[in-house]
Amino acid sequence: MTITRVQPFRHCSTLLPASLAGLPLALLKATALELVILAGHLLLYPSGITQERRTAPPPPPDAPRLPANDKPPVLLLHGFIDNRSVFVLLRRNLAQHGRQHLESLNYSPLTCDIRTAAELLGRHIEEICERTGHDRVDVVGHSLGGLIARYYAQRLGGDACVRTLVTLGTPHSGTRVAPLADAHPIVRQMRPGSDVVAELREPAPGCRTQFVSFWSELDQIMDPVETACVDHPDLIAQNVRVSGIGHLALPVHPAVATAIRQALDLAAPGMSSAGSADGLTVA
Repeated sequence: MTITRVQPFRHCSTLLPASLAGLPLALLKATALELVILAGHLLLYPSGITQERRTAPPPPPDAPRLPANDKPPVLLLHGFIDNRSVFVLLRRNLAQHGRQHLESLNYSPLTCDIRTAAELLGRHIEEICERTGHDRVDVVGHSLGGLIARYYAQRLGGDACVRTLVTLGTPHSGTRVAPLADAHPIVRQMRPGSDVVAELREPAPGCRTQFVSFWSELDQIMDPVETACVDHPDLIAQNVRVSGIGHLALPVHPAVATAIRQALDLAAPGMSSAGSADGLTVA
C-alpha cells in the first residue's frame, strides 16, 4: 500500500524561540491548520444540515446482484455536533477515483445514545444495499461516527453488511478530553469507563468487517491519542498513524484522503491484525 507523504513544515531554527523547536512547533502548525479548517467548515456547515437527497429508485426484486468485484457503496458518517458537510473534500476525492455510490448520513445532534444511533445506521445501510443491489457497503466514520459504525458492525451483526470500516480520530477505547462535556450523555458514553466502551472490549469471534483506523499524535480530542487505535484480538484491524495534523484535518487532508481511498480499494480478506499503534504512517 503506497502512502502519500506530507512534506514537513520547515523554518530556520535561528528565527524561532527554543520553546517552539521540535514537537511544540509541529503542534503549533497543526493547531493553526485546525483553526483554518474550522473556519472553512463553519462556512460549509449550513449546506450540510439537511439530509442528502436520494433519487435513485431501488432495483426490481428480480434484478441480479452486482458482481463481487464491483466497488461497494461508501457511506460517510460525521462526528459529534457535526453534519455531512465535513466530507465535501473527501467525497470529491473518492468520486474522482471511481467511487460511484457515495452517500452521507446525518444523525440528529440530539442523539443521546450510541446504541440507538447504531440501530438507525443499520436500517439505513440495509436500505442502501436494497436500493443499489450491493450485498455490503464500506463506511468511513469521523470521530463519534466511527464509534457508532463500529458498534453496529461488532455488536449488532452489522459485519454482514459492512465490508470495511475506516475510522478517523475515533475514541475506540474512550477519551478523557473536555470533562465538562460530561453533561451530554453521548459524551459520557465516549469515556474510557463507559458501558459502551466495555461492550466493545468483549469478544467478537468471527466478525467479518475489516477495520482501518487513522490516528494522529497531534489529535487534541483523543486523550490518550492511542485511543483512536483499534486494539481487539478478534478484529481484523490496521492502525494508520498520521503525523503533523490534528482532529479536524483527518477527513480533509488530501494525503489522508488518498490513504483512505487506497485502504478501501485494497481491502481484502487476510489483512493482518494490528492492535498496536505502530501501523502505516502518513507523515
